[in-house]
Amino acid sequence: MFDYRYHALSLAAVLLALAVGIVIGVAIGDSNLVSSAKNGIVANLDSEVSGARRQVGRLQDQLAAEEAFAGGLYPLAVHDLLRGRSIGLVFLGGSSDNVDGYVRSAVTQAGGNLTIVVAVREPLDLQGIDSEAAGTHYADLAGDPTLIERFGELAGRQLVDGGPLVDRELLSRVRGALLSAFDGQLTRLDGLVVMRAEPTGMNPEQGAASTAFATGLLDGIATVGVPTVGVELTSTEPSQVPWYQSRNLSSVDDLDEPAGQAALIYALAGAHGAFGVKPTADSLLPSALP
Repeated sequence: MFDYRYHALSLAAVLLALAVGIVIGVAIGDSNLVSSAKNGIVANLDSEVSGARRQVGRLQDQLAAEEAFAGGLYPLAVHDLLRGRSIGLVFLGGSSDNVDGYVRSAVTQAGGNLTIVVAVREPLDLQGIDSEAAGTHYADLAGDPTLIERFGELAGRQLVDGGPLVDRELLSRVRGALLSAFDGQLTRLDGLVVMRAEPTGMNPEQGAASTAFATGLLDGIATVGVPTVGVELTSTEPSQVPWYQSRNLSSVDDLDEPAGQAALIYALAGAHGAFGVKPTADSLLPSALP
């Protein structure tokens, strides 16, 4: 049966579509209407851009004020935390003038002194050390991996504790083969900063020797009991923080930032943890002064 209601609805839909089409056609054909709409859109966009620029300006002013506040607060936060303390810096692998500068600036601002900076060769020059240690117990490092670790422990103890005269004489003899850089003097230290470079270009035997020496070095430092902190820059890849953590060292992963330098000072003063901005960090800074 024919349904008049359906017919009426269909006819109404057709008429509505026709009306909409006529309106759109008129709008398209009316250049004034199109121009007016375009001008309205442009005006709105200009207003939004101007508002965004004003917001950016306000945020930049706010950031500058916060940076100025942080810069003024930093000296107060670290003042005299390391007063009179002697600090050492050890590079395992290649040294870095930037890291040296950051550590030196932080320690000095906290009232301490960067007394000694050394860089351990990697890979180790075992033949050179053997030659320079001739006549001692450490004259056969290349043939005895366990001796390498014991030698590293001796080096660690002497580095932070000065060690007995016989040890100082031994390390003075092998310094040229063991170290690629040495600046300062061996004396009793109150804290130590360690910067490790990811080993590259070493065969398995060389890698094992470097690992054994580093293990012994940190064990020797631990026996003396001074705060030891592993550091790196925010750009360091791959991160060395897991290596530091595996050896129970405090760490700072953003030494190139003021917060990282403050964290280094707190860690050298006794705070323990992983500080910085990377996923391996526990917090940006210690929760309280040590």
